Amino acid sequence: MDVIPRLELHGITKRYPGVLANDHVSLTVAPGSIHAVLGENGAGKSTLMKIIYGVVQPDEGTMRFDGREVHLKSPQQARELGIGMVFQHFSLFETLTVAQNVWLGLQADTTLREVSAAIEAKAREFGLEVDPARPVHTLSVGERQRVEIVRALLAQPRLLILDEPTSVLTPQAVQRLFGVLRQLAAQGCSILYISHKLHEIRALCDTCTVMRAGRITGTVDPRAVDNAELSRLMIGNEPPPLPPHRRPAGEVVLALRGLSLKSPHEFGTDLHGVDLTLRAGEIVGVAGVSGNGQRELLAALSGEDTSAPPGTVWLDGRDIGRAHPGQRRRLGLHFVPEERLGRGAVPTLGLAHNLLLTRSEAVGRGGWLRLGALRAQAIGIIERYGVKTAGPDAAAQSLSGGNLQKFIVGREIDAQPRVLVVSQPTWGVDVGAAAQIRAALVALREAGCAVLVVSEELDELFELCDRLVVLCKGHLSPSVPVAEATVELIGAWMSGLWPGSPLAHAEEEHHGAA
Repeated sequence: MDVIPRLELHGITKRYPGVLANDHVSLTVAPGSIHAVLGENGAGKSTLMKIIYGVVQPDEGTMRFDGREVHLKSPQQARELGIGMVFQHFSLFETLTVAQNVWLGLQADTTLREVSAAIEAKAREFGLEVDPARPVHTLSVGERQRVEIVRALLAQPRLLILDEPTSVLTPQAVQRLFGVLRQLAAQGCSILYISHKLHEIRALCDTCTVMRAGRITGTVDPRAVDNAELSRLMIGNEPPPLPPHRRPAGEVVLALRGLSLKSPHEFGTDLHGVDLTLRAGEIVGVAGVSGNGQRELLAALSGEDTSAPPGTVWLDGRDIGRAHPGQRRRLGLHFVPEERLGRGAVPTLGLAHNLLLTRSEAVGRGGWLRLGALRAQAIGIIERYGVKTAGPDAAAQSLSGGNLQKFIVGREIDAQPRVLVVSQPTWGVDVGAAAQIRAALVALREAGCAVLVVSEELDELFELCDRLVVLCKGHLSPSVPVAEATVELIGAWMSGLWPGSPLAHAEEEHHGAA
């Protein structure tokens, strides 16, 4: 007897002004399968997932769930059917706590105390650290992603949609999540898994559907093909390898000397005696689990936090600890934040006007804008970095995540910085766009710029960087050349277990006392 599919899509079409996001898409997901949907940024994956989850209604086509045709008008209807979703761009209320955010999607007769207990139990079960009492605005990107995952799992879904769920998880956390997903699949839950990490798809999924320009271009067994074949299916070719490092590191450009800084956030992480040097013509990577002081370190470097003690933050021999972001940019320090919308770009403004956040070349006398020059500057970045957009006046929020990231990174690189600090440079970015961004960072290094990359993507750090350091509970490890580092070593250091670490010393004392 034939098994009834968990999900069937037939001829799903969705049009936006000037864009055909989904073009007669048909897709079948079996019960208990882990089904990947792969495609470059702007291929239509997120639109399709939002249709399945009831956020967006299709213009044409039908959807069947467990053999029954359904017309979902809201996520609430989808959840009642047993469909859960973890979005790439989070749907959390910043001013509410974790527990309150989860509570909003549950039955009215459930108490907040019961929700908090359920979150803690589910977090322990799946090895995801989540504090139900913390306000969402105090959480890092990685911590917010854990909240989304736990919230979806609490609903015990029959179909779980995961949009880039591991983009800011450590390798250990990824493996724990994979164990959870395999267990869910074994229990009959179907999983739609959207990721740009080809090795993850091959390790986890039993089916992979590839999308390009809103259409399905093929369905394969990812376990039977290699990464190169998946890349060709997705973007038409295999990304080129990064060029070798041909330039020796030069003089120290940026230095942190014993930086100790109390976090301004109630649930933040204090920095403790951070020492770091960054030389011209090198890329240094900062690894670590989200929430271990990355936000505080980046704020101290970018100038968002100007409370650093005198003599602790230096740029070209100048103490800049109290300098605001504009002053630091004028000295050659540029910054790419991890949050694209809201910090890296104003969502409702066009790309050209978003240049004004960090660039002033098109500002004339008396503050008058030279709009022609501004649009030409934006067009230049769009063309050089292959940003897929309707043009320089397109709103930032209209771009896919990867294309907006290419524009923001391009905006800062185009300024020819002396130092570039970039956080999560390829978070949620497809293979082709990620290769393009990494190549641009390498070219910047070869031009003599000092680059600091903060990322939870270990593969990216190993591919991109010359040296690595690890941040754990506000303490920074010594640096290690990438040629001498291993995933196992960096993974241990991410727990604070590097030689001479005060955290390791405290652990030894604890075990000795026990």
